[in-house]
Amino acid sequence: MLNALILTSVLATGALLLWPRLSRAPSWRATVTPLASIIGSGFLVLGPILAANYGALAPLVMALLCLAAWSFGAAIRFNIACRAEGTRGDAETRLETVASWALSFAYVISVCYYLNLFGAFGMRLTPWHGETGARLLTSAMLLTILAVGWLRGFSALERMEQVSVGLKLAIIAGLLAGLAWYFVDRAAAGALLRNPVTISGAGAVTLAFGLIVTVQGFETSRYLGNSYDAATRIRSMRLAQCLSTAIYMAYIALVAYVFAPGTVALSETAIIDLMGLVAPILPLLLTAAALAAQFSAAVADTGGAGGLIEELTRGRVPVRMAYAFLVGTGLALTWTLDVFEIISWASRAFALYYAIQCAIAAAGAHRRGLMGKAAWFAALTTLGLAITLFGAPVE
Repeated sequence: MLNALILTSVLATGALLLWPRLSRAPSWRATVTPLASIIGSGFLVLGPILAANYGALAPLVMALLCLAAWSFGAAIRFNIACRAEGTRGDAETRLETVASWALSFAYVISVCYYLNLFGAFGMRLTPWHGETGARLLTSAMLLTILAVGWLRGFSALERMEQVSVGLKLAIIAGLLAGLAWYFVDRAAAGALLRNPVTISGAGAVTLAFGLIVTVQGFETSRYLGNSYDAATRIRSMRLAQCLSTAIYMAYIALVAYVFAPGTVALSETAIIDLMGLVAPILPLLLTAAALAAQFSAAVADTGGAGGLIEELTRGRVPVRMAYAFLVGTGLALTWTLDVFEIISWASRAFALYYAIQCAIAAAGAHRRGLMGKAAWFAALTTLGLAITLFGAPVE
C-alpha cells in the first residue's frame, strides 16, 4: 500500500512537471533552475545530520538555514535590480570581479562535493560500498568529466541535466508522501519522539555554518540574464526559495520525530538506511535520484567554472585547462578529505561568494542613500565572512 502511494506520488509529480502548459511557461522554467540547484545534494544528507545533532530542534535549525539563504538571496536580488538599471559605482564593479573569482573557486569545490556524493550513493547498494570504493568511483567520474569536457564539450550531456531535474523533484515528492504516511502512523500509535540535542554552544553554531551549502543554489538566477529579464529572475528566485523552504521544512519536520538516535550510523548515505525503514522502494528511488542529480549538477558546475575562469583571465587560461585544474583539485580533495569535510569547505566557499555579493549590495544601497538596507547588507557581509572562517564539518 505504501509503495503504491509513493509510486503514485512520483508519477503524478513527474506528469505535472512534464505538462506542457507548465514546463513551457517562461516563469516556471526560470524557477526550475534555482529550485533544482537548492533541492539537490543537500536534501540527501541534511535530514540525518540535523536529526542526529539537533534532535527535536532540527526544524528550528532548518528554518534558520533557510532564513540565512533568503537573506543572502535578497542581497543578490538587489544586485540584479541595480545591474538592470545600468548604474553601478566603481566599488560595485570591482567587487563583482572578486565575486566571480570566488564563485569559480566555489564551483571547483562543489563539483568535488557532488561527485563524492555520487560515489558514495553509487556504491552504497553494492558489495563494494565503503570509503575506498566510493573514492574510486568519484575519481572515475572526475576523469570522465574531464575527458568529455576536453574532447567534446558538455552539450551532449545537457539533456541529461534537464531530465534529472524532473526525476529528482518527482522522487522527492514520493519521499515526502512516504514520510508523511510513516509520521501519521507513528503519531497515531503515540510513538513520536523528542530526541535530545547532542551538540551545543559554539559547536552547534559552527556546524550550522558548515551546512549552508545545503541550501545554496538560488544564486543561479543571477546568471540567467541571457534568457530572462531582471524582473523574471528576481521573481523566479523568490519563488524557488519559497518552494524549497516549504519542502525542506516539511522534510525535516517529518524526519526529526520518528527515528530514535542511533537508528542508523551517521554517514553521507544514512538517508538510504532511514528510508529503507519507511518503505522498501525508497532506497532504490533515492539512489536513482542521487546518481542523476549529482552527475548533472557536477557537469553544470564544471561548465560554469571553466567558462568563468576563461572569461576572468580573458582567455589566458583556456576552458580546457580550467577543466584540468578543476579535476586535479577534485582528485586531491577526494583522496584527502571525507565527504563531510568537503561539504564544510563547499559551504565556506559559497559563504565567501555571498559575503562579497552582500558587500556589493551594501555599496549599492549606500550610493542610493538607502542607509537601512546598506546596514542590513553590511551585517550579512559579516555573517558570510563568519561562515567562511568558522564553518565546521560533521564530526
